Amino acid sequence: MKSKDKITNILIVEDELLIAKNLSQKLEKLGYKIADIVSSGADAIQRAREMKPDLILMDIVIKGEIDGIETAAIINQELDIPIIYTTAYADDETLERAENTGSYGYVLKPFKERELHATIKIAIGKHKEAIKLRKLIALAAVKSENRSRFISMAYHDLNTPLTTIQLSAELLEDMEFQGTPGSKNKTVDRIKKAVSNMSELLDDVLMLSKAESGKLSLNLQLVNVVDLCTAILEELQPISTHKHLVTFHTQKQTLHAHLDAKMLHHLLTNLLLNAIKYSPNGGTVSLELSCEDGQVIFCVRDEGIGIPAESQGKLFQQFERGTNVGNIKGSGLGLCIVKHIVDLHGGKISVESAIAKGTTFIVALPLSS
Repeated sequence: MKSKDKITNILIVEDELLIAKNLSQKLEKLGYKIADIVSSGADAIQRAREMKPDLILMDIVIKGEIDGIETAAIINQELDIPIIYTTAYADDETLERAENTGSYGYVLKPFKERELHATIKIAIGKHKEAIKLRKLIALAAVKSENRSRFISMAYHDLNTPLTTIQLSAELLEDMEFQGTPGSKNKTVDRIKKAVSNMSELLDDVLMLSKAESGKLSLNLQLVNVVDLCTAILEELQPISTHKHLVTFHTQKQTLHAHLDAKMLHHLLTNLLLNAIKYSPNGGTVSLELSCEDGQVIFCVRDEGIGIPAESQGKLFQQFERGTNVGNIKGSGLGLCIVKHIVDLHGGKISVESAIAKGTTFIVALPLSS
């Protein structure tokens, strides 16, 4: 039987009434439940659809236009129900036809209780394993697809700065050889920026890997959130262009909370950099800090391209980006990591956005995680 809690429900397909009754009595004696007894392939298909039994005992020779093997093939196409064939004889041709329908076994008439019981238990066990295997295959396929997407994106994102480094290094060599040092500083700056981009991507990959494997843990400490926000904005000033005005608004001089300072730094930096990046025409990028109901609340606003409504629901998943980003570069990992950090703190994150009007990310973290 399936388990102590759930009795295996069996549909019997048998056109000899006396045999069906005898089989039903044997099964009930063994502790099984009889869903129904039918005598034709058409009735078997209809009842299987309606009742979805745990197992079907299918006589190969039955009434109607189709035999038991054809009936089983139709049921197998629509429903995931294990089928055991019953037959008075088992010639090689019949067995081969039965095997081709994915049968879970067969029992010969007249039925012996021990053989019947063992065959049913084996069939139920095989079916459970088949379900597990299908789930594992599906999971592996999803992981494989994600891994392939990641490898492709990581290759592109790492290959571009590597090419920059290589070409810039060769240019430096040429300058050294020709004795023309005038453009060295710009070339060195390009190398530094390329290395920085690679480093950021690798940091994201490492953090995401730790988060998904459950190895990302909080290092809580008392943090002056106002000071942290001020420091982050100062770090971003050289990065923002002349088209952007980066502002910080808070009504408090000091605000202390038990948070992971390093992760909070990563979270806010990511949101602010996104706000700058996805505002290619410039505008105001603001960080607003407030405190209410035992929570510290961060709002990051921009006046950029906005996020399409259909993209907002998937925004915090790996590799997902707005459908309107165009040529703006990004790995699709940043917001996924932000969501992991928020969840670790027991907080919440939400987004409000409109196309061409800007985006606001709201993060609420408990003052004491």
